[in-house]
Amino acid sequence: MDNPLVNAFFIGRALAEAIAKQTETALSDALSELGKFDAEQRERLRQFTEEVLEKARQEREASVQAQPASTSSYAPASAVDADLQTIIDDLRAEIAELRAELQRYRSRIQ
Repeated sequence: MDNPLVNAFFIGRALAEAIAKQTETALSDALSELGKFDAEQRERLRQFTEEVLEKARQEREASVQAQPASTSSYAPASAVDADLQTIIDDLRAEIAELRAELQRYRSRIQ
């Protein structure tokens, strides 16, 4: 029963099973690390978004406090419209920057 072909068969089968197990372990570890990386990036993006929103809130509050309390002063409609248009343009520029950053983030993930 010491047939070398039978021994080679069993050795080959054991080797194939060991390689399959190692490959499975390596693949699951790699996918786990990828999942961790994705979760960390999403958390960083969430924190960044919160920081931006908090800063915007603080600036808005500072702006409101800096405005005169009296509503009796009259500002021409054209000045108010120009200020509003400037704010809208600034917000659109920030949105474009955030979209570009989000696009870069998504392209790195894929």
